[in-house]
Amino acid sequence: MLPPVLASFRQTKAVTFRINTLRGEVEEIRKGLLQAGFSLSPLPWPGYAFEVPPEQKRALTESIFFSQGWIYIQNPSSLLAAETLAPRPGEEILDLCAAPGGKTSHLAMLMGDQGRIAAVEPVRERYFRLRANLQRLGITIARCYRMDGRSVGRKTPERFDRVLIDAPCSSEARFRTEDPDSFAHWGLRKIRECARKQKRLLLAGADALKPGGRLLYCTCSFAPEENEAVVDHVLRRREHLRVVPIELPAAGLQMQNGLDRWQEDRFDPQVRHAVRILPDRRFDGFFLCLMEKG
Repeated sequence: MLPPVLASFRQTKAVTFRINTLRGEVEEIRKGLLQAGFSLSPLPWPGYAFEVPPEQKRALTESIFFSQGWIYIQNPSSLLAAETLAPRPGEEILDLCAAPGGKTSHLAMLMGDQGRIAAVEPVRERYFRLRANLQRLGITIARCYRMDGRSVGRKTPERFDRVLIDAPCSSEARFRTEDPDSFAHWGLRKIRECARKQKRLLLAGADALKPGGRLLYCTCSFAPEENEAVVDHVLRRREHLRVVPIELPAAGLQMQNGLDRWQEDRFDPQVRHAVRILPDRRFDGFFLCLMEKG
């Protein structure tokens, strides 16, 4: 693993958030936060995302801005998901791994809360957290389903304009040296278990996507077994899918293209169009692969 990646496990992470434009104007909420004593630094992109010092995190989460859904605390790497999928008002979207709702609500915000989002989450506690967060953020177009996402493709074939799969993973990007619990359950067995589930979720998402629609697969894992290998597996079984190059804002990002090989495995050359975000003080590690259905 690269030394900067290892160093990121020891860094104090920035506290970043986006303003929820469904609740108010960016400038109005920004001024309110400044008047409340928060030290704001705008992120290089998008124009509705900001950073506060780590020591102000508790105050931010206990503020009226948070409780009333005017802001949502979210890492800027995570913001790339909805921005890359680029939903349009009026479309029908599937978020196949939706809890706790950050990306679901971001999709709804970009859609101006017009259209329909099916938000799927199988775990009971996370399902109710998802519903609570969407309600707090003023999202009206999302309907939540407590179910296993691996069955969605069979139940709703070729229905959705866009599909987001932020897949459950080994969460290597969230390791913290000072918190042994953050990597206590990690191991090769965990990676293999996640990869099996991810392949079935991605196949289900591909089957639920309309012809001409787009699907974004992403994880917060560094492991190629959970990223490039999963995409390669599905490309070989769903020949109507193709990988679409991703254009990301360069400001502040350290990026790599997807791998075309790992150990003994050789992947479909299209996988090179995927993008891996390398972590630092502000950005979490993140993998994104955008696909289109022919």
